[in-house]
Amino acid sequence: MDNYSSQETQKTTTSNRNVDDQDGHHHPNPTNPFVQILQQPIQWLQMLSSELNPTFVLGVVLVYGLSQGFSGSYFKVVTDYYWKDVQKLQPSVVQLYIGLYYIPWLMKPVWGLLTDVFPVRGYRRRPYFVLAGVIGTVSALTVAFSGNLAAVVALTWLIGVTAGVAIADVTIDACIARNSIEIRSLASDLQSLCGFCSSAGALVGYSTSGFFVHHLGPQGALCLLAIPPIFLTVLGFVIYEQRSTNLHSHRKKAVEEVGVAMSGMYKTIKLPQVWKPSLYMYLSLALSINTQEGNFYWYTDPSAGPAFSQEFVGMIYAVGAVASIVGVLIYHKTLKNYPFRNLVFFAQLLYAMSGLLDLTFILRWNLALGIPDYFFVIMEECVFRIVTKIRWMPMIVLSTRLCPLGIEGTFFALLMCIDSLGSLSSKWGGGAVLHALSVTRTNFTNLWLALLIRNVLRFLTIGLIFLVPKADQLDMLIPSDLLTKNSSEFSDVDDQSLELVPSKGKIEV
Repeated sequence: MDNYSSQETQKTTTSNRNVDDQDGHHHPNPTNPFVQILQQPIQWLQMLSSELNPTFVLGVVLVYGLSQGFSGSYFKVVTDYYWKDVQKLQPSVVQLYIGLYYIPWLMKPVWGLLTDVFPVRGYRRRPYFVLAGVIGTVSALTVAFSGNLAAVVALTWLIGVTAGVAIADVTIDACIARNSIEIRSLASDLQSLCGFCSSAGALVGYSTSGFFVHHLGPQGALCLLAIPPIFLTVLGFVIYEQRSTNLHSHRKKAVEEVGVAMSGMYKTIKLPQVWKPSLYMYLSLALSINTQEGNFYWYTDPSAGPAFSQEFVGMIYAVGAVASIVGVLIYHKTLKNYPFRNLVFFAQLLYAMSGLLDLTFILRWNLALGIPDYFFVIMEECVFRIVTKIRWMPMIVLSTRLCPLGIEGTFFALLMCIDSLGSLSSKWGGGAVLHALSVTRTNFTNLWLALLIRNVLRFLTIGLIFLVPKADQLDMLIPSDLLTKNSSEFSDVDDQSLELVPSKGKIEV
């Protein structure tokens, strides 16, 4: 009995010590649930870094976390106050101006084509990160320190800020699309990484935006938007890329490669399994008209609305960013193996139902139910952000499945251009509805009707779900011979591209 107890004690002691695996590395006790929870994201990042180039993972963090996440969220709040308090524009006009922010995003196929077939000094990706950083830095500092600008001039420079984000986005997206093709099992993980970084960056941006607007003013707060593009410039110098030495011959082939890229895009977009989900992607965004500026003006109005402070408006969005991370976790842990159509159907249904909370808040029914404004708006924002992430992440994964190898940067940029066109249509459609219903800086009588129209359109979008394929998220959706053909046509391009995947991790396509 004592001998048995001694053996059990020795086993327990051994299990509580450090666990050494076959590679001799030191690991904490894996049976501790708390340690496992802490280890999981670290091990996940280590796995991605081992399967992919670590500088690529760094690029995703900087572009999605700092440039899109932080800069995009901070930009949203600060510019809302800039148009409202500095330029003193009507909400319908602001909707029109904000729609113009999407112009650089509509040009994503152009940026994608440049990164695919026009290297600079032998590099395909690095120069475009530098270009994005310079454009973003100059634009942000110009608006921040130029005094009273005319609305059109200010809009031009703010579009420059979004141009820097768009160019960096399309450059890293080309790398993501390529890796998603070559290692299909990591496609969902890559989108989860993008979602995590974007949401974490948005959390920081939203939570600090109100503070800086309050203390520096809307125009002064814009100077912080110069920080993310500076890091993009640095990324252009540190990200690993093999340099092409055959520059003269490549210049001669550039025009030919553009023709091949255009031909490949045309051939791919004609496939029913490509144009149908692309059409759904556009319509699902365009039909959900955006009335955000009407809501924002109402939030801050001291008579008609709840008169939220600048800090609290930023905090609302910050809580929403946390909810976005929850949405990414839900998708990553439980939903990434469901078929596209089933997942998108239920997500769109939840998305339409979540809009009823917005309508309830504008009509102030929450007060009749005894729910304070502060609590209700945070609850509403959380539900909206979670459902939005669950709704949109499978569509992004689907987009990577539709990209032929060799023109993955250009074609993924085309699909994201469709996304931006849908967002533009949503913004302008919402602005037209706000204008038609006479929603102004001080008149919010018909704002509830605009929200009702938006929610009805969201429910109608469910009828278009047949455009989404029934395929699983790991299925190949375009013919393999099309991938092979494009790959061979772009053999020179592939040899000179970023070496993002170790040779041992590549698969034949």
